Amino acid sequence: MPSARILSRLFFTTSPLSKTNSSHHQFIIPSYSCSSPSLLFSSPVNPHRSTLNSTRFSSPFISSRRGLSSSRMDASGSEIEVSYIGQQAAKEIDEILMGPLGFSVDQLMELAGLSVAAAIAEVYKPSENRKVLVICGPGNNGGDGLVAARHLYHFGYEPVICYPKRSSSPLFSGLVTQLKSLEITFLSKEELPPLLSDEYDLVVDAMFGFSFRGMPREPFAHLIKVVSMLTHAHIEHKKETKVISVDIPSGWDVELGDAAQENGVASPGIRPHMLVSLTAPKLCAKKFTGPHHFLGGRFVPPAIVKQFNLKLPPYPSSSMCVRIGKPPSVDISSLRENYVSPELLESKVSADPFDQFKIWFDEALGAGLREPNAMALSTIGKDGKPSSRIVLLKGFDKQGFVWYTNYASRKARELSENPNASLLFHWNELNREVRIEGIVTKVSEEESEKYFHSRPRGSQLGAVVSKQSTVLPDRSVIYNAYKELEQKYCDGKEIPKPEYWGGYRLTPTWFEFWQGQTSRLHDRLQYTPREVEGKQVWQIERLSP
Repeated sequence: MPSARILSRLFFTTSPLSKTNSSHHQFIIPSYSCSSPSLLFSSPVNPHRSTLNSTRFSSPFISSRRGLSSSRMDASGSEIEVSYIGQQAAKEIDEILMGPLGFSVDQLMELAGLSVAAAIAEVYKPSENRKVLVICGPGNNGGDGLVAARHLYHFGYEPVICYPKRSSSPLFSGLVTQLKSLEITFLSKEELPPLLSDEYDLVVDAMFGFSFRGMPREPFAHLIKVVSMLTHAHIEHKKETKVISVDIPSGWDVELGDAAQENGVASPGIRPHMLVSLTAPKLCAKKFTGPHHFLGGRFVPPAIVKQFNLKLPPYPSSSMCVRIGKPPSVDISSLRENYVSPELLESKVSADPFDQFKIWFDEALGAGLREPNAMALSTIGKDGKPSSRIVLLKGFDKQGFVWYTNYASRKARELSENPNASLLFHWNELNREVRIEGIVTKVSEEESEKYFHSRPRGSQLGAVVSKQSTVLPDRSVIYNAYKELEQKYCDGKEIPKPEYWGGYRLTPTWFEFWQGQTSRLHDRLQYTPREVEGKQVWQIERLSP
């Protein structure tokens, strides 16, 4: 942790907003806007004062010091509870994080900025929203914006930064240096276009965080007005530019909401399309009416959750953000993606489809896609009804594509009735698909045996107990059978492969390689076998999209 002297030099600097009126000074302390620091405290705080068991709360209102729960819907439509916290609680949480819990400001800022960038990337894809303006304030909320800009650059966006009141601290100077090393442009307020929608697809509002009080002063009063123009329907723009606010929309009261509206000002403040709350949503977030509300800052320890009675949604998998509330209802017919990809040309692909598949599969692996070996297997039984499911590719060569399953399953039954099947690989992040059709046969018993014993023991036990595709009265039946088998083989002895489990190989008779392109003019190259001078070769033909 920094010493008290360093903290006072770094954080308790006079706010640039207060320079126009020397009798009204405010001070900046790192609070977190997702770890949330952009705090504007009215009085200094001793960073070494707090302990988890003795934190004192100065606010008489429970809404300011404890989490108030409110029912919201998760992505599946199920009701969940989320805590909304007031300004005092937000300050106290930051104080504990950067005191007894040992977090440093740069750690919290990095997590905050990454959370913001991850939320943006989840909703606004860089293929259609490439140009991003990030407006940064003088405090740590602005620092969150600087970090978010760096991550957005690496995510494939083209960020531009407006940072009119720069902090001279080494932390912020370092962030500016990092961004300039990426050749990211910094613009002054005067260099911005009169209508931001003329230049930018997205605008990130990282001006003020949860400790802001009062009405904003210049240059931020002007910037807030310009951004707010993007969020009101009565103003015409060449295109719709989305606004993303970090922790609270700048200019809002942290507990009451839109300060301009609350004070009766004719022109209302920012109404963002997306709000990325940090640590826990603030009370003003209840006034947020946009379609996308996310929570970021995946670092809140159990001690703080317990002490502040917080109810926070679980973060999915390794994600740095989680959606709060039900996703907006949309017209399904309007959902579309305009693919931007390199051309797939006959002159550039391999003459052999197996070689071309290996090239694309290796690129999918290199891109870090989740389960690039996942493929849709489609079969048709004697009743003529098709069925599809996802299976995992476990090997391929010039003889075909191999996967393993239960020989008593529905797909196995249909393959015994009709060995014709198809495979589909879909690599969404690369705008690519591969379709393969062919004849399916079982692999040798030796090959199945070898693969079975290469699997984790839990997977081996699962294959033994599962009578795949049969009806179960409830989950406890198979769970109890698994536990019994686990106990039987707890001494580590070899688990025998069941006779009803093994592998299949699809030997291809047709390939198609699909590459998404703009305006639905997709590239499609099919490979079909032809006999030329007694030898089988693969003929490449282009299909209409």
